[in-house]
Amino acid sequence: MGSYATVDWGTLVPVIKDFMDIPTRPNPKLAIIEDDIDIQELICAFFRQKSFQVFPYGDPRALLKDVERGEAQFDAIITDLMLPNLSGIELTKKLRSIGNDTPIILITAHKSSERAIEAIEAGAYDFVVKPIHFPQLQVSVERALHFKRIRNENETLKTAVAIKEGVGMDGIIGRSPGLLKAIDLAKRVSDSSANVFITGETGTGKEVIAKAIHFFGSRSKHPFIAINCSAIPENLLESELFGHAKGSFTGASDKKVGLFEEAGEGTLFLDEIGDLSLTLQAKLLRTLQDRRIKRIGENQFRAVNARIISATHKHLKEEIREKQFREDLFFRLNVIPIHLPPLRQRREDILPLAEFFLKKFAAINGKKIDGFQKPALEYLLKNQWIGNVRELENAIERAVVLCEGGFLDTCDLVLDEFAQIESEVPAAPMPESERSLTSEPAPFFGLVEVETAPLLTLEELTNRYLLFALNRNNGAKDKTARDLGIDRKTLYRRLQEINVQLNMQPRPPTQNEMEPMGVPSSFTQ
Repeated sequence: MGSYATVDWGTLVPVIKDFMDIPTRPNPKLAIIEDDIDIQELICAFFRQKSFQVFPYGDPRALLKDVERGEAQFDAIITDLMLPNLSGIELTKKLRSIGNDTPIILITAHKSSERAIEAIEAGAYDFVVKPIHFPQLQVSVERALHFKRIRNENETLKTAVAIKEGVGMDGIIGRSPGLLKAIDLAKRVSDSSANVFITGETGTGKEVIAKAIHFFGSRSKHPFIAINCSAIPENLLESELFGHAKGSFTGASDKKVGLFEEAGEGTLFLDEIGDLSLTLQAKLLRTLQDRRIKRIGENQFRAVNARIISATHKHLKEEIREKQFREDLFFRLNVIPIHLPPLRQRREDILPLAEFFLKKFAAINGKKIDGFQKPALEYLLKNQWIGNVRELENAIERAVVLCEGGFLDTCDLVLDEFAQIESEVPAAPMPESERSLTSEPAPFFGLVEVETAPLLTLEELTNRYLLFALNRNNGAKDKTARDLGIDRKTLYRRLQEINVQLNMQPRPPTQNEMEPMGVPSSFTQ
């Protein structure tokens, strides 16, 4: 809160110097509202000398209009109290009513405590009395900038903790229709006990939605327990889920309570449920049907009441057709389906997420970074973000750590060393069998518009397309399998059938390989 008492500024030189040394953003934006042109020019000239970006206004309504339209954002506002059409206090109230929290410093010729109290109550940060003492005014502005930065960092860390701990739906950042639809559905089912099945690519935020469902609902006072089913070997995963009795197998030196029991009345989140073995799928199905479990090595059944939320990046209907996932278990889990679109399909969320991650990691690393340069914003929106939100978060964290200026630029987001390493990887010589399949004398994988040309068999065309997808993904088999909608095992089998070496060096797709499929080359740059 600002002060308004008479101050002997001659005794406060050290204090002024301390505030002058407070680090602020490079060239902070300062709006100055003053109808007296001479005074306005004096204030503007003073702050320009201090490396501020100055935006003078003679009419407060013009500033209010710019702010309401989103055409202007300021780090601080200096305004005279007595102005035509709209007083400084009325302007402060209007800005606060539209949610603008920019620090406002009022200047007045009246040394009145009542006026000062009225200004502070209206939402002003400080109150300065004429005649203007410029060192005093500068200290007030520097304090306001420091206060704003601390407040923003505090809000950022609160949001970070909310996301980390899953405190409510407000911790989820984004405004795209796909995400808002998922959040709305999550809110509606948070108080129920129905099983929830979350689908989406890796890194889209499936666990964030699961935590939000738990903490927003009636089970929030009970445990939220998450387990990645693909990260634990099958022989240990059964023990983790259901528990075991002492001596039930080699190494079972003591009894263990399983996660179903540990969750109690809370939530058990089964991530990557599609990687469960068929044996464990059968046991999980029985548990969901009977709502009771039996520890390994025991004959006693124990009732469980945890809510089950499961998630996967796989296409389980394809897994069911491949006999890799039980259809009856799928129907048990898929009571409330929630789908999270990939980040490249909800580009409205990229910049809000990037801004949040920037503030979060700047605060964690003790760095002062205030935003993105325009080329960096263009890069963020153009990039495909195959790793989704997780990839974006990692990119922003790396950029914050490496950034040496006050704003992130493209060079901070894109490491030339990585691009150089990738460009230096030599392409492996292609076997004759593969070369014959991938050579493309015609516009579409060997198909030519000549009546006398022999047609490819369906198997030959399938093989060519499979190799095209593999090469386009630089040899990444998991990504290729997901793009083609098949299981990784199926991909391996098909590659073995066409005599492709599984340890071949990846190579990037050529321009000719991309354009026949309608893939713009700019997407891969």
